[in-house]
Amino acid sequence: MAKLVYDKTGRLLFTKEMKQEYTLLMPQMLPVHFDMLRKCFELDGFKAVMLNTHHQGIVDTGLKYVHNDTCYPALLVIGQLIDAIQNGGYDPHKVAVVITQTGGGCRASNYIHLLRKALVKAGLEFIPVLSLNLSGLEPNPGFKPTLKLALRLIRAVFYGDLMTWMGNQCLPYEVSKGQTNALIERWKNRIIDEFDRGGGLSRRAFRKNLAAIAADFAAIPVTGEKKIPVGIVGEIYVKFSSLGNNGLEQFLLDEGAEPVVPGLADFLIFKIDNRAEDVDLYGGKSLKKLAMKLAEKYFHGIQMDMIQAISQYPRFRVMQPFTHLKPLVKDYLGYGNKMGEGWLLTAEMLDLIEMGVPNIVCTQPFGCLPNHVAGKGMIGKIKQEHPESNIVAVDYDPSATKINQENRIKLMLANAALQQRQTASV
Repeated sequence: MAKLVYDKTGRLLFTKEMKQEYTLLMPQMLPVHFDMLRKCFELDGFKAVMLNTHHQGIVDTGLKYVHNDTCYPALLVIGQLIDAIQNGGYDPHKVAVVITQTGGGCRASNYIHLLRKALVKAGLEFIPVLSLNLSGLEPNPGFKPTLKLALRLIRAVFYGDLMTWMGNQCLPYEVSKGQTNALIERWKNRIIDEFDRGGGLSRRAFRKNLAAIAADFAAIPVTGEKKIPVGIVGEIYVKFSSLGNNGLEQFLLDEGAEPVVPGLADFLIFKIDNRAEDVDLYGGKSLKKLAMKLAEKYFHGIQMDMIQAISQYPRFRVMQPFTHLKPLVKDYLGYGNKMGEGWLLTAEMLDLIEMGVPNIVCTQPFGCLPNHVAGKGMIGKIKQEHPESNIVAVDYDPSATKINQENRIKLMLANAALQQRQTASV
């Protein structure tokens, strides 16, 4: 068994020996993206498991080990990890847990400390907690991602965005049920196989794969049926995670709507852009700003590659690049509003309206003040400027009932259907 090693602050480290012996437990958020991310870690020599558990016991475990005024995503993520350790059949002395850490002022940066505190309370203080972040926080001897792993992870994010964006425009309309999900699985495996062979990282190979993925989705036979498109925005976890939003995307599909979900890439670019804005707003080294701008330029380039692949097929709605989203909020919020999703949340709602998706569900988790300011707090202003917008804010917390959430969404859908009929009759 690997020896437990601590740093000067008393933090339990993940050692090189642990990399050989331990299994990394990762909470699920985006099935398409995170499944590929997990496999990327395996290619780098880690043993990794993505937790897809989805039951009331996760909430109960979170409430047991985390204070109930903690933001809902933290409660769910910590509850899911501890529930897996206690009930998933793993050897608790051979597992480590992985959690993302933004490094900003949002409480998401402190999930990792809440998780450690919860593990101590559960008698599991010997389990290492690993921080996955872009800020160089909490280094570990056995968890040093390589450049190749970083490139694979970046590519996987954009592949995931492409597949989910185009897949959501096929799922509600596919002639042969299951064809879209089967195509997603096939491409996920193909990309990982290419990574495993040492390929797929060059810009040329990336563009080639994007074009092939787009062509395959465009070839899926679809009906000519017209359904109501519904945008989903909000705090990143409840926006994407079916555990966090009670299966919102599937509910919209069952109700005859088309989910439209902005991707993960914009959030990553947003976090890079914030660091450059910090220099302008609060001072700092010009070298830092230059580095962030170069990184942002790199991400913008590959985002444009993805957009170019989709734009070849007119029947698909095309997402806008981050450079288009940022100016949209100029008259709404300042760029210093960067905690959590910050001004990006407002920008996503404005972008959806601009692309012809005025019906929006704004997912609001309990305890997320930045999300309530930039989400629910901006709805009135948005409706004033865009009377056609049909936005509903839905709260997600341990005490919120699924029926209440769904009834609010059904009312929004009823309004959308009425507007659609009125528009058609003009």
